[in-house]
Amino acid sequence: MAQTDCDCCPESAPCDCTQVVAEVRTTDSLITLAHRLDHALARWGVDRMGHRVEPGLYSLGRPTPASPVFVSANYTLSFDALRSALAGHDGYILVLDTRGINVWCAAGKGTFGTDEVVGQIARTGLSSVVAHRTLILPQLGAPGISGHEVLRRSGFRVTFGPVRAADLPAFLAAGTATPEMRRVRFPFADRIVLAPMELVHAALPTLAGAVLLYLLAGMPAALGAVAAVLAGTVLFPALLPFIPTRDFSTKGLILGGVVALPFAWAVSGDPALPGWANALLALAPLLLMPAVTAYLALNFTGSTPFTSRTGVKREIFRYVPVMAAMTLSGVVLVLLLAAARLTGAI
Repeated sequence: MAQTDCDCCPESAPCDCTQVVAEVRTTDSLITLAHRLDHALARWGVDRMGHRVEPGLYSLGRPTPASPVFVSANYTLSFDALRSALAGHDGYILVLDTRGINVWCAAGKGTFGTDEVVGQIARTGLSSVVAHRTLILPQLGAPGISGHEVLRRSGFRVTFGPVRAADLPAFLAAGTATPEMRRVRFPFADRIVLAPMELVHAALPTLAGAVLLYLLAGMPAALGAVAAVLAGTVLFPALLPFIPTRDFSTKGLILGGVVALPFAWAVSGDPALPGWANALLALAPLLLMPAVTAYLALNFTGSTPFTSRTGVKREIFRYVPVMAAMTLSGVVLVLLLAAARLTGAI
């Protein structure tokens, strides 16, 4: 089957009117042990960019030309959540090439976007596979999609389904999404599942920093480094809705400050030292730990429905210099105190 209508090709990409329509692959709704292992490895950041399926068109069940077409990212967790939710339903799944990134993040990056939707429609020859001209997209993909542009360039109308794939059967039965289906929820289970990947990525630098701080300032300083990282990677997503302020950076600074208080108290109680030395010792963790926690907190901005692209950029430009200044001041203070100890000044 040859594609002869170049009007549906992305305007930003060359169109080959003689291209052969890609094969319609098959899939099912069964989630096997191998799939669950893949999900676990993805959550822990093992081969992070390797958890993907081939982009293209997939048939689920026994679809007909009248069956619905669902759109997904080629991240295995996104694809598997969709197909497992559609157990007992027939349809097609149009998988976009999001570089192995989930729908929400890919929409923010632009890979789950208008050009890719239009391009996959053209590459798969979708218009010759189905008789209707409607696509069902996940609501969290909306930031990257211009529905009127997709319609103009491909002839397919965009309909946004519910936030969660689990609500798709009810959505299909009702023919529309209820307000509850549109509601974005981010409960504890969804937040804490983000922690392992961030924790794994931070493990090596944390170990190196803890060893260095142990050599310079002893065990409390080393434990403080570990505590700051755990606060930024585990406590932060767990407590996210309950920490005051809106910005992730200020939330992280608050959380890091609270976690730093016991360490500031622990390192500043030496009666043999003058008061100014104890004050400086207390100041060091209050500078370093909140900065580390806040910086790690920024990693969650792309994984939650609480942020926008413009808001994240504004926050980075506003608060990263503050974090850098706090870190630099803390490091200089630690080095000065270490030098003072070595020279016998304190």
